[in-house]
Amino acid sequence: MTDKNPKIRTRFAPSPTGFVHIGSLRTALFAFLFARHNNGVNVLRIEDTDQNRKVEGALENLLRVMKTVGVEFDEGFYLKDDETVGERGEFGPYLQSERLDIYHKHARELIANKKAYYCFCSEQRLEDLRKEQTALKKPPMYDRHCRNLSADEIQKKLEEFSAKGGSASGGKTAGKNPVIRFAIPPEGQTVIHDIVYGDITYEHKILDDQVIIKSDGFPTYHLAVVVDDHYMQITHVIRGEEWIPSTPKHLLIYEALGWQPTQFAHLPLIVNADKTKLSKRQGDVSVEDFLNKGYLKEALINFVAFLGWNPKTEQEIFSLTDLIKQFDLAKVNKSGAVFDMNKLDWINSQYIRLRSDTDLADRLKPYWEASGIKISEFSDKYLAAIAALEKERLKKLSEIGERTGYFFAAPDYNPELLIWKKSDKEKTKLALNGLADLLGKTDDFSRENLETAIKQFIAQNNYDNGSVLWPLRVALTGQEKSPGPFEVCACLVLGLGKIEILARIQTAIKKL
Repeated sequence: MTDKNPKIRTRFAPSPTGFVHIGSLRTALFAFLFARHNNGVNVLRIEDTDQNRKVEGALENLLRVMKTVGVEFDEGFYLKDDETVGERGEFGPYLQSERLDIYHKHARELIANKKAYYCFCSEQRLEDLRKEQTALKKPPMYDRHCRNLSADEIQKKLEEFSAKGGSASGGKTAGKNPVIRFAIPPEGQTVIHDIVYGDITYEHKILDDQVIIKSDGFPTYHLAVVVDDHYMQITHVIRGEEWIPSTPKHLLIYEALGWQPTQFAHLPLIVNADKTKLSKRQGDVSVEDFLNKGYLKEALINFVAFLGWNPKTEQEIFSLTDLIKQFDLAKVNKSGAVFDMNKLDWINSQYIRLRSDTDLADRLKPYWEASGIKISEFSDKYLAAIAALEKERLKKLSEIGERTGYFFAAPDYNPELLIWKKSDKEKTKLALNGLADLLGKTDDFSRENLETAIKQFIAQNNYDNGSVLWPLRVALTGQEKSPGPFEVCACLVLGLGKIEILARIQTAIKKL
């Protein structure tokens, strides 16, 4: 980072390990919002130094998800029109596995300046050390066994590793190279000036001499993140609070390399309603899961923005433009962000209501198809009418199949459901026979005309509303809860015709 470019630059730097976690979306979203609010630049970098966790296709999936929800990147990787991955920007490569020479250059610089050192300890020795410290109820830390080796001892051990096919400068030969550890100053303290949490002080004596270059030649997160953020001129690092304990080590690496550190903003942990950490064991946590279930991207972004951020107003529905305009890291909370499914459902229902009937019907088509309904057999006008009828009741699009099956095929139900609680079988049959006669003579099936005609029928026969409207609605829908009978009739006639409505009433009479 240099003073020549004061422009705010944020970055999202995930590992390509599979699905996009909702917490990753929150981090990416906040970095994007902060950059856009400040007319800055948002960078996508991929941190693939842990090759064992790398998942094929994860980068493409990440890019598709981010493109779907509207989180944009100005530099780094992007998805081309042909769905292949492209790379843009003047600070590349943006893939850490292609930047190994840069990391090793600075690791050697740290060693030369006594800020880092080779560690030759075997896995067995380190495991024995951990067991011993655990037994003594001490925090597991490296005992700095190799930190004060003489130059001759270091040279001799390097030659031994070289004989095994390793290299002091590193290489992709796991286990054949010595690791390199950062040398934490033995005394003093480091203060994190965090935008969200304020000043946090760490005593150096509790910090471990972290590995910065692994035996396979790849850097650990601690070195790579500092080097990359420096060279990519990142001004603000926005990440989860789980990285707070690592931040003093990063600040010390910045200092050891003579670089100005970035500013840090750590985001509160996302927790379940019972305050446990959000995890896949307790339900869906991937963005893909929520999108597939029929949560609109606008609703998901609105909801995720509130996971730790509070605009300090009564407003709850925010478009992406609204969020960009109002986003401020000073309004990020310190306490855990509760993932409230009821709140997500409510926000999603608000966005569903904002869709036009035609647009909503188009979005619902895949969910109708998934439930076994051949929507190609029905007109768009009919589908839009069904969408309009269900719009106020839907929490997510995936509910549409179970709610609206009766619009496409005659329902099956228990005859007992037809009888209103204040009526009986004979009265119900009389009411349905009367309705069949009335509707058989009716040509205008608009909601308004049906309501007028049926209410007149109820009054003329001294029926109460429930004894007539309840069995009519059940006969048409087969459901205990559904839209009203006037609305259902008016909609059914558009797709299945008057004859289907009369047939369903006759079926109800036969069931009784």
